[in-house]
Amino acid sequence: MSQRTFFYCRVSTTEQTVDNQVLAFKNNGYEVNEHFVVSERVSGAVCAMQRKGFRDMYKHKLYDGDTLVVLKLDRLGRDNIDVQHTIEMLINKGVKVHCLDLPTKDLSTAEGKLMLQMFSAFAEFERSRIRERVKEGVTRAKAEGRSCGRPPKATPAKVVELRKSHTLLQVSELLGVSLSTVKRLQAEFKSNS
Repeated sequence: MSQRTFFYCRVSTTEQTVDNQVLAFKNNGYEVNEHFVVSERVSGAVCAMQRKGFRDMYKHKLYDGDTLVVLKLDRLGRDNIDVQHTIEMLINKGVKVHCLDLPTKDLSTAEGKLMLQMFSAFAEFERSRIRERVKEGVTRAKAEGRSCGRPPKATPAKVVELRKSHTLLQVSELLGVSLSTVKRLQAEFKSNS
């Protein structure tokens, strides 16, 4: 079992540096080896596992028994759902997660797990609110006569227009739909004419 300590630093813009985060680790009593500092310049809105530096650290560097230290939870992600998922993933791998801006730094202790449960409640609340807002938006759009969802790749009119100069297979490839969809839309146009 490994017992190394990694430090994850993230900044959003090219003007920012991770120096303050590294200094905070040292000021909190951690011995910081620069080989164990993973830093990247990427927006917090990008999910942790979609960030190259974090993903590589998770997949290739962190082992059971290691500790990952972050200055603040927002370094891991900007929304509760992603942060909670990331922390659970790390803990399930056997990695302790320390966050310096929380009253309980070690999220793998009983107190830390309680905090995770509170985050879980907030994340569920956030998911519920997102679902409610989407549902309200769809209802409003329908009431205003607007269609919801992705616009169709192909319409009966598009198919008929392209069929004037292309084969069925060519129309299918041009529109990025199946041959059966092209045939169905063509028949639909003829039946509505």
